[in-house]
Amino acid sequence: MKIEDRIRAAWEGRISGCLLGKPVEMLSMREGPIGLNKFLEESGSLPLRDYVKYMDHPLLRGANKRCCLGMMDKAEVDDDITYLVLALMMMEQHGLELTTDDVARSWINLLPVGATFTAERDSYLKLIEKSNMAYQFGGPRDFDFDEINDGEYNDWIGAQIRIDMYGWLLPGKPKLAADLARRDAILSHRSCAVEASAYIAALCALVPVSSTREEAVEAALELIEKDSLAHEAVKIGIQFKNKDASNLHNNYGDMSPVHSLNNLAVVVWAFLSFQDSFDEAIGETICCGWDTDCTGATVGGLIGLDKGSIPNSWTDPWQGRVSTAIAGVGELKLDQLIERTCTLVEKFSTEPDLQ
Repeated sequence: MKIEDRIRAAWEGRISGCLLGKPVEMLSMREGPIGLNKFLEESGSLPLRDYVKYMDHPLLRGANKRCCLGMMDKAEVDDDITYLVLALMMMEQHGLELTTDDVARSWINLLPVGATFTAERDSYLKLIEKSNMAYQFGGPRDFDFDEINDGEYNDWIGAQIRIDMYGWLLPGKPKLAADLARRDAILSHRSCAVEASAYIAALCALVPVSSTREEAVEAALELIEKDSLAHEAVKIGIQFKNKDASNLHNNYGDMSPVHSLNNLAVVVWAFLSFQDSFDEAIGETICCGWDTDCTGATVGGLIGLDKGSIPNSWTDPWQGRVSTAIAGVGELKLDQLIERTCTLVEKFSTEPDLQ
């Protein structure tokens, strides 16, 4: 299978999974999996094998409403998409020498603060407070990143949704992909959230070169700290392969719906459990609850990488139109993003993996 096909399907899968989860993200967070699935049933959306059918609900409005079945004409702005494009732009500018300082300056120069949430917003505001204008344009740093990522949300999912691109660009080089993910993640996160990010990046790098999904999942696990809670979350996802999602909630029921660990377990569980159908995989990912647009995006991208194609029924509604919150960028064409990604894959293809 050509890497170009995998990259196209990864973009399509990630965006489609995000758009499937976006309408019910807030509903899932506020009302939990029971309230989420009650809404999906009453709206006629179950079994969830297509975009969510609209039904009036106070938490379903604005851009979320425009992601419902029959109401979509583009991929609406979402941080799961914005950060993916930003990672592509950073790698185009800095390549494999990308540093945490480069990520910080990219945020200051390209991300509106209103496009950041939880740990990212907390870190962004600290960046503005502690850096001077010289730093913004490449000057020296006179603060430590420990001052920036020291916040109450630094074990949540934010970093985990920023790093797929590093794995996409480096098929067969999971150590390097994980290292880049850590450089990005430590701007806003610590401990288990950093390791969760490294795991997803490594998994993205391994999927195109592995014989089975199980092989990729296990190999990526070797590249994160064995005593980390992220390692445990992956093992829980593996343990409940092909079993009901309620098992995941029994392990993480009291955890924030936007924590890194419960959502990491969902990603691994769904990626392993639903290998025959893209529709079923992302549908059941969303029905599991928690951070639905994030898990839908990650699972969708992973399956695209693995299969090299996804059904047109998911991509036709948004017409290759990709919106971002990045300053001066706005809407992009999917084909251009795919071409830019493939250019970097080729550029980095001769680079060795880390030892």
